[in-house]
Amino acid sequence: MLQVFPYAEQLVEPARHELYRTPSGYALRMRLQDNAKLPAVFDGIAVVQGTGSPSPWGAVNVEFAAPVSAVAAIALPAGAQRIDNPAPAQLAGGSAALGLWAAVLLALVGGMVLNLMPCVFPVLSIKLIGLAQQGSDKLALRAHVLAYSAGVVLSFVALAAVLLGLRAAGSAVGWGFQLQEPGVVFVLALLFFAIGLNLMGAFEFGNLLPQGLAGWRAQNPSADAFATGVLAVVAASPCTAPFMGAALGFAITQSAPQALGVFAALGVGMALPYAVLALAPGWRERLPRPGAWMLRLKQGLAFPMFATVVWLIWVLGLQAGIDGAAKALLALVGLGFAIWLSSVLRRRAVVGGLTLAAAVLLAWSWPAAMSPAEAAPSKTEATVWQPYNAAAAQALVDQGKPVFVDFTAAWCVSCQVNKRLVLNTAATQADFSAAKVTLMRADWTLRDAEITAALARLGRNGVPVYVLMRPGQSPLLLPEVLTAGLVREALASL
Repeated sequence: MLQVFPYAEQLVEPARHELYRTPSGYALRMRLQDNAKLPAVFDGIAVVQGTGSPSPWGAVNVEFAAPVSAVAAIALPAGAQRIDNPAPAQLAGGSAALGLWAAVLLALVGGMVLNLMPCVFPVLSIKLIGLAQQGSDKLALRAHVLAYSAGVVLSFVALAAVLLGLRAAGSAVGWGFQLQEPGVVFVLALLFFAIGLNLMGAFEFGNLLPQGLAGWRAQNPSADAFATGVLAVVAASPCTAPFMGAALGFAITQSAPQALGVFAALGVGMALPYAVLALAPGWRERLPRPGAWMLRLKQGLAFPMFATVVWLIWVLGLQAGIDGAAKALLALVGLGFAIWLSSVLRRRAVVGGLTLAAAVLLAWSWPAAMSPAEAAPSKTEATVWQPYNAAAAQALVDQGKPVFVDFTAAWCVSCQVNKRLVLNTAATQADFSAAKVTLMRADWTLRDAEITAALARLGRNGVPVYVLMRPGQSPLLLPEVLTAGLVREALASL
């Protein structure tokens, strides 16, 4: 199989690669996107993958750059014969062997495990409050659970639809793609800050809404449960839980109905534990009677939201630089002031003006938050971890030297936890050193076509991904949740 991944996005259709054998070699016919313009230089990465490859990845990667000659049509040489050029999923490794129902099952289990990942912890506070505030009306409780579950499932399907659409348009994106955009991180920081203020009692969302919308919200309490489900997916999207990686890697290479089915199963898995807990008979009677403790709980659970804001501003600083982070902090101050002033005046008439003022402030802050910046690694990390380069990694393996690659991103909470608790510890670094392993870090914080292509070759579509490239052996994929013992076991296979 031969696949070409251009550095320029939305240039060619990745699924339309026709391979031909000719008397003088091989020819690859690609189809341009509609309205795409040929660049002066066509550059990117060519991937040759198949059985019998000399590479332990099962693939050979070649970077190329060639001048383009625009002609009306290019005829194939006489005697050219079409060769079957299978989709990457047929040779991708772990996820390639999956069938649809196996992928659905893995997605279901992965969705349940996703509730335990650190990125979802902040939303657990809202879910706990939602459960504690439910009365004894079983019909209302079922409506609450159904609305929350619908919010989760539909959000996963919507994210998947956008992801598939972007990939079909030629963009090199994967799971968590929205957090590769500094502007999205900026908006999420504002959202979680507002939620934290709400939990602290600084304001009520209903007081800021127009009277008609506030009345509709009061008559439809399930709307809040649906919104909580959407928020849970927004918080969970940076994470890839165990079992999820292979399922998503399979889904992204299938037809749209099958892919959306796998993502829907992921949503069902995430919603299922909450639904079972909420509908389980008897457990709610063990809670204390409603009282001041609920207010204290609500206020205390605001702090995970504020901690999430700190993390998002840190991510934004890596993506857009210190100026982008400073402008976002200023926007948080402006948003807090607008909320405080509206609660003091207690007049709906001023809400429109305050909203307009906040919008102006956010619009002024937005351009700085949208400008990407190069993230400079610390001195320690720069000396231990090399930036990922597919050709350099392959060259080291060809020389008999093992390579460990950490596919990570600043917005991936699981990645940061694994980095601090396992990969960067003195004990693990000593194990790597003793095994003479070269360490490479593939930073996917911003879009990177080379890293996206490397993940696809491994049958993955999100981070974290950890792979040990072993000379003379196939690459070894480690679980998404790392321990020092798992790393030692992997090194023992060299």
